[in-house]
Amino acid sequence: MTDPVIPLGVALKREMARVRDEVLPQYEEAGLPGAASLMCHDLDWAATVLAEGDVVAMLHAYEALKGWEP
Repeated sequence: MTDPVIPLGVALKREMARVRDEVLPQYEEAGLPGAASLMCHDLDWAATVLAEGDVVAMLHAYEALKGWEP
C-alpha cells in the first residue's frame, strides 16, 4: 500500500512548524546564533513563497527546511 499524497502547501507548513518549534530552539540553546539566523532566513523565505503560491520555490524551501536537523 502506498502512503497518501500530502499537498505541498501542507507539507511545507508542517516542515516550517517542525523547524520553528523543534530544531530552532535547540540551535539557540546550543549557542549557535549564526546557524539560527540562517534557519530563520529559510523560515522567512518559506513563508514568503507559500504566501505567493510559487510552487517551484515552495519545493526548494521545503527541501531547504528538511536539511535542518537537531
